[in-house]
Amino acid sequence: MMEAKPERSTRRRAECMRGLALALLAASLLLAQGVAAAPVRVGTTSSSSDAPLFIADKRGYFKEEGIEVEFTTFDSAAKMIAPLGAGQLEVGAGSPAAGFYNAAARGLNIKIVADKGSMPPGYGYLPLLVRKDLVDSGKFKSFKDLKGLKVALPAPGTTTDSTLNEALAKGGLKWADVDVTYMGFPQHVLALQNKAIDASVTTEPSATRSEQLGAAVRFATGDAVYPNQQVAVILYGGNFIKEQPEVARKFMLAYIRAVRDYNDALKGGKLAGARADEIIAILTESTTIKDANVYRALTPNGVNPDGKLNEASLRKDLQFFKDRGLIEGNISVDQVVDNSFVEAALKQIGPYKPAR
Repeated sequence: MMEAKPERSTRRRAECMRGLALALLAASLLLAQGVAAAPVRVGTTSSSSDAPLFIADKRGYFKEEGIEVEFTTFDSAAKMIAPLGAGQLEVGAGSPAAGFYNAAARGLNIKIVADKGSMPPGYGYLPLLVRKDLVDSGKFKSFKDLKGLKVALPAPGTTTDSTLNEALAKGGLKWADVDVTYMGFPQHVLALQNKAIDASVTTEPSATRSEQLGAAVRFATGDAVYPNQQVAVILYGGNFIKEQPEVARKFMLAYIRAVRDYNDALKGGKLAGARADEIIAILTESTTIKDANVYRALTPNGVNPDGKLNEASLRKDLQFFKDRGLIEGNISVDQVVDNSFVEAALKQIGPYKPAR
């Protein structure tokens, strides 16, 4: 009996050592996971077209790729350009606007890498609104009646300028035929109500809000005015591409997965498809719109489920900016587009297959 005690004591020590080794191994794995998580700073405007970014975050797609995202909200996508060029942001949810092209022409290394918001059939989320009283009275009946009207847009040199230009062309009009004024989208609603403007090109949810208040009529949807326009894009900073190419590829993979979840939630021009309630819950948590019914009522943006850009639209809008004298320097779409990250993601996960 006396000889068994050292044996039991040795066994206990061995078990303790094994337990300690396992604890150290678990701790080292946790530490390694923490070190491996790559921080990626993402600029957004907290708009509904940022949905895939929020979905990828809330559903853990970024974390699965070893990425820890940090969102920074900007009141204008134009304000993301300088931080992207300076390496203060890795990713931007922005717009292919004149300011972006001018920055690229000056040598700021920023690339358009994927679709974020576009207008395929049924998803014209950037409609032409006309004051309801003008429509009801018969003073406004067709696109040609835009002549002489005061029309609101969000900011000079953005894709909405090009949307309005397409609407004018449908009425045989030119840019000089209307009085353009610039104000933020939420201000469009009040301006239509108090008759400070006659019409606007307004994104959601402000467009739906204007209708609900009886201030305006959705005279033409964005997809009818400018089919498949490339309205918003995902931007990568040059430093991110050069210094962290593998992280940039993983970010895109997570993003495309979320884009497909978003597409699965679309049905009949609304957020009414499979798991739409889940997507709406994420949006109400992540954006300034806290009423789920607003998301159910509005016309959502489209976004290519494979992340592909409409480069023909980008070229058309860039030429429009050049024709208006908004572009300084020599720049082309080919110089600012990088499809390699989308292509790498598609090689890994294949083409989109809609949810059944």
